[in-house]
Amino acid sequence: MREPFDIADPFQRQDIPLVIIISGPSGVGKDSVVQRMKERDFPFHFVVTATDRLRRPEEVHGVDYYFYSRDEFERMIERGEFLEHAWVYGQHKGIPKAHVLEALSTGQDVVMRLDVQGAETVRALIPAAISVFLTCESEEELILRLRERRTESEEALHRRLETARGEMACIPEFDYVVVNRRSSLDAAVDDVAAIIRAEHCRSVPRRIDL
Repeated sequence: MREPFDIADPFQRQDIPLVIIISGPSGVGKDSVVQRMKERDFPFHFVVTATDRLRRPEEVHGVDYYFYSRDEFERMIERGEFLEHAWVYGQHKGIPKAHVLEALSTGQDVVMRLDVQGAETVRALIPAAISVFLTCESEEELILRLRERRTESEEALHRRLETARGEMACIPEFDYVVVNRRSSLDAAVDDVAAIIRAEHCRSVPRRIDL
């Protein structure tokens, strides 16, 4: 880990990496925001989430998620290999602890894409992490996006919607809210970029202890 920040040496400021959590309900575009950040060459290290759900045809192991069998995922839990893990919509999801430590060692900002439950856990473990709640412009838009994915039954869709309503109540627990409006993905990414720039300009930098 890095040496403690010396407040007397302001030239160290840009060398201090931030941890940014991008969270929000299913369907608001968390994956799309992170992907566009990559496409625009934002200087950050993305920590890939692990899951035991089946891989979709367009997904790549180690890029979109780390895909494990349920047995292997549970063995990793027993070995204490996760910074956080949760049971979400009938699936295990978790952040491998070693990946976070490796990311921080690069000196780049670290971005995590987490469900709301996972974000709560990581905020408790890393209080200095920046938490961004991503949402869309209305509940009607959220329903439309979930339907357009065509990945779930009507029953599963209703479960996700009920969960999303509960997750929206968690907004006051986050540092920032970004609205990802339809056809305005770059505007949402610009908002995330502005948050990161502002945080790097804090008079007292956030200190990441892990």
